Amino acid sequence: MSLLRRNAAALAAEIMATSPITVLSGARQVGKSTLMQQLASNRDARIVSLDSAVDRAAAERDPDGFAQQHPSGTLAIDEIQRVPKLLIAVKHATDLNRTPGRFILTGSADLLTIRGGQESLAGRAQTVALDGLSRGEIEGTTEDFAHYAWNLPNGAVLRDVPDISRRDYLELSSRSTFPEIRDLTSRQQVRWLNNYSERVLSKDAAEVSGIQHPDRLRPLLQLIAAENATEFVAAHVARQLDIPPRSVPAYLRALRDVFLVRELPAWGANISRRVISKPKVSIADPGLAAALSGADIDGLERDIAGALTGGLVEGFVTSEIAKQRTWSAIDTRLHHFRDSGGREVDLVLENPRREVVGVEVKATSSITARHFRGLEFLRDSLGAAFVAGVVLYTGHRSLRFGDRLWALPIGSLWRATV
Repeated sequence: MSLLRRNAAALAAEIMATSPITVLSGARQVGKSTLMQQLASNRDARIVSLDSAVDRAAAERDPDGFAQQHPSGTLAIDEIQRVPKLLIAVKHATDLNRTPGRFILTGSADLLTIRGGQESLAGRAQTVALDGLSRGEIEGTTEDFAHYAWNLPNGAVLRDVPDISRRDYLELSSRSTFPEIRDLTSRQQVRWLNNYSERVLSKDAAEVSGIQHPDRLRPLLQLIAAENATEFVAAHVARQLDIPPRSVPAYLRALRDVFLVRELPAWGANISRRVISKPKVSIADPGLAAALSGADIDGLERDIAGALTGGLVEGFVTSEIAKQRTWSAIDTRLHHFRDSGGREVDLVLENPRREVVGVEVKATSSITARHFRGLEFLRDSLGAAFVAGVVLYTGHRSLRFGDRLWALPIGSLWRATV
């Protein structure tokens, strides 16, 4: 299996040229170690992995000495969350030698929240978020949907996507993006994903979070998969799993900190006093969401308007847009919008100037005016700050649907160019 070019590689190399510490952060098996090796290949570098019992024991016994090895070049430390106190030693070593490219760290847990991690490396480190393969990476392009969407009002070319069917989109929405298993059959992927999630939950999530009942993590993950890309209501989860409501946020945080789930905060910008403030939560990898929920392609297609189908497709779109944020020319934050009047928009992309692109996701292959109601509300409420509203759907045609409104095939996420 050939290595694919990662679109985050250019950013990582740029950071290494200016920052003493480059952090590659993401779930296990998304390719952090491979990218680290590529970044270190043309340097005087030493690579160590804290998954190795010997290296981990040395780091725990003498963290300062461990961090200060190989001072003349780059020290690459894989899976640094395994020894949280090593972060303080890396900070100290960096203060002694702030040469750009001094350290490359990979972490399969959020280094800002891990138990025992008392050092943020603020002012010394920059982080590159690495996810599973994006569709552009698989097709050999550096896709940038946000850049395209921001240019829609300026005449960005509308292109149909005739070669991807609705069934193709359903398959993409239930297929894993972990590099190691991209060539496996669906059945082989499901088996791998079940083993993967079991190990991450029982080892990494429990170790990083220190929660008292790690056995509750898998039922929670399965519940999130079954209700993928929906608002997370702690009281509802507590009733479903028969656990105390006050415990739910800690369990969700444990899943988020090992990158198994993605949390999408609510957005309001004071346009409505009735904004719902609950976040949306989805499984980060679409194949894992499908495996945990027991999704079947034929069943998804039969129930195209069902909640499971819609949740998997929306989760896939959210995942693709979130991945692109790492290399996009447009700096955006991702949110969702809903108010108590029932007006909602699946994704709200906001740039630093507080300009907004709204995105609705539909699993259907046809679009009508009613699919734009939430986007029309945002447009009419925000005025000039509303750049564009897009309904992404499983059809082929790219069409304008009124003032700053467009219907685009989901494939535009990786096929559209400015």
